[in-house]
This record gives sequence, structure tokens and C-alpha cells, in this order.
Amino acid sequence: MLSILGFLSLVYGLEGADVVLSCSLIEEGGGMGGLMGGGGAMFKRTPSTLVFRDLVENADLSPELVTPYNPPETPNADDLIFELMLPSIHIPNADLLLHADCNEQEVVCEISRYVPRDADMDSRPAHFISSVQLVGGGISLTLVLQTLHSETAQPDTQPLVQSKLNLTLSQSGTLLTEVVFVVFSRVPSIVAPIGGDVLLDCGFRQKDSVPGQEVALEWRLQHRGNGRKILQMNAKETDMAPDVFVDREGTSAEADLLVRDGNASLAMQGLKVTDEGTYICTVGSGDFQTQQIVQLHITQPPHVTLSEEKLTFQDSTPQKLSCHCNRYYPLDVQVDWFTQTPSEEEPVSFTRESSLSSHRQHSDGTFSLSSYLTLRPNTHPPGTVVTCRVSHPALEISSDVSLTVDKPEPRKGFWTVILMLAISGLFLYQAFRGAEN
Repeated sequence: MLSILGFLSLVYGLEGADVVLSCSLIEEGGGMGGLMGGGGAMFKRTPSTLVFRDLVENADLSPELVTPYNPPETPNADDLIFELMLPSIHIPNADLLLHADCNEQEVVCEISRYVPRDADMDSRPAHFISSVQLVGGGISLTLVLQTLHSETAQPDTQPLVQSKLNLTLSQSGTLLTEVVFVVFSRVPSIVAPIGGDVLLDCGFRQKDSVPGQEVALEWRLQHRGNGRKILQMNAKETDMAPDVFVDREGTSAEADLLVRDGNASLAMQGLKVTDEGTYICTVGSGDFQTQQIVQLHITQPPHVTLSEEKLTFQDSTPQKLSCHCNRYYPLDVQVDWFTQTPSEEEPVSFTRESSLSSHRQHSDGTFSLSSYLTLRPNTHPPGTVVTCRVSHPALEISSDVSLTVDKPEPRKGFWTVILMLAISGLFLYQAFRGAEN
């Protein structure tokens, strides 16, 4: 995947703010792959520009901070500038694109040719599909663009034709288009705990949809080379009982919301480790069908305990202390040991002196691990604080468990000898007194 940090230009028009993104036009060059990923060597990539005209109305930005987008002074037939006119359909959360540059967010933008149902590559108007993503969180869009008729300056003027696409350009050298279909996710990556519930966000918008038109929805799960259909739905406004297939218990989508509001979100209850993976939301309506990808990450923090509640040395024999990390997911876990004697101002790391068990996987997919540290009385005197620190992706901060080395208790055998000596001494004393009498 080619990731390009989109340069961002904003200009106030009569309707709102414009957004300009640096993109790549993707053309098949043999082999298999797809938009936003796949074998990059199998495709030819040509730099292009995507201009959103009046993308956001009433943008709350200072005019002093706006850099106008100006088309090239001399139109060039080799330039690839896709100009999206005033949005014909509402694009949710499009304002996030306005702030991407200020927030130092990377924008990945790719464009390729698209063929609607019952059409071919030479059909007119022409269609393109554009994928726009904010890396690291935010909106993810898959847009179907349809070309618009371009007026020339004078009726007898030879129109400018784009050299690669063989399509007529506008007077300013741009390819005029409009958005006719979009599938989006406002939360393309989500983290949820084992046993919890989650809503995978997906929606669509369509220009000039026909009343009573059927909407097809499919959710698929891809994980570690395996894929399966989770839900399939075909619904119309007039359907009292839409056609629905569900392969996972506790999974649902709302048919009325799908048809009425374009809400294609998937609700899942009672999450398990096996639910983790890449979810593909595919929406089809009329002549168009496209998809969005939502990543679901399952987590569970480890339960951390020490093998001993207290520790004392009765002699010079070393003692082994265990730190148990139980039932966590994913596998990534780090265990560190620290000790601090009464004479030390800062804890000292003893991680190198520790050892680890192998990972143990449970039937629910979670893992457990133990770490061991051997303590010696000459280096860990009474008052020493021993800490096991566990770091894991499901923990916002590391989990610490500690104990303090106690002073050794007097041995019971010692007091027994003292008592016996005292009794013997008393007996001898009484015997001696008796002899004197």
C-alpha cells in the first residue's frame, strides 16, 4: 500500500470549505490485488489530486489560515485532477479531513476505475472508486465518483482530453465528478474486551436512490487466512420480514435502519477471542456496490499475583518467588522485576536474573505465563521491597504486585533449649538447697 501524506488546502467558497488531497491513481498491471492494499508491485501508480469542493459547510476556520486551491494556470492533458463538485450526498464526519494536516494525521488516498452493474469500461458517464483513510483513527471513506459533462469555453473550441483516461476535462484542466455512492466507517478500528458487546460502525449514502429499492448487506470476517460470512441481509422499505442470514449467535443488524438511514452497523454480544479479525462491510444498492473494512481487536488484561504473601529467610538458603500472569489476551506481555533495599533510593532492575515459563493457552483462547526470581538473603535483607511489574496492551498502566522481605522469626528450637536450661537450673538450685538443709 502506498501511503501518501496528503497536502491539505482549504478555501472558502459560497457553500463551505474545500479540501485538496494528494492521491494515487491505481491501474492494474497484472496479477492480483486490490484498492488500499494487496501486492503493490502488481499495479501501476500515477500521482493524482483529489479536490473536494465545498466539502464542509460552515467550516469553523479562520480565513487567515486558509490556503486557496488554484488549478494550474495552463491546463495540461497529462495532469490527473479529480474535482468533486458540491457534494450531492452528505458525507458523515467529513470535517475530520479539514483538521488532518493540523493534527499531523496521515491521509491515504487512492483512486481506480469502477464499473457499475450492467455497464462496461467504455460506458459513459465514467466511474471511479476512491478510498480515503485517516491513518491512526478517524473517518474511512469509499466513494464512487461519476463524471460530469464539461463545458468548453467556446462551442468551436477543441476540448482538452486527459491523456491517460481519454476523458474530457474542464476549462481549468480538471475532471469534473460527483459522489453518487459512498460506504463509510467512522470507527474503522475498535478494541473491545472478552465477554463485552461491540457495535462495528458502517453506513452508506446514495444519490437518487429509487423508492422501494433493495439494499444488500453482507458482513464477513477474515482472520489469519480464514474467512466466513457473519451476516447477510436483503431489505426493502416495504419488507415486513427481510431476508436475513446470521452465522454467529448474538449478532444483528437493523433492517429498518439500513433502508431508512443507511445504517449498516453490526452489533455483536458476548465477544470471544475467536471474534477478533478484519470485518468487511459490503453494501449494494442499485447499480453500485462497495465496502468498508473495520478492524476488531479483542483484549483482556492479565490477573497478576505473587506466589507468596510474605517472604523471610531463616538461613542462607535462597528462595524462589513466582509472579503469575493469568488469562490475558493478546499474547504480548512483558514481566519485569525490581528490588529496593532499605539503603537504596531507587528500585534496581533484576529482570535479567529472572526466568520465564512457556505460554499456556486456555480453551477460551487466553494465555497465562509465570516468571521466576531467585532471592538471596545477602542481597535482599529484611525491609527489601520486591516488585513484579507486568505490561500488556489491555492495561493503560502497568500492573505492580509487591512484597517486603520480613525479619526472620526466632526459631522455636532456640526457645525450647532456653526453657529446658531454665528448668534444669531451677531443679539443680532446689536440689542444692535441699542438700544444705
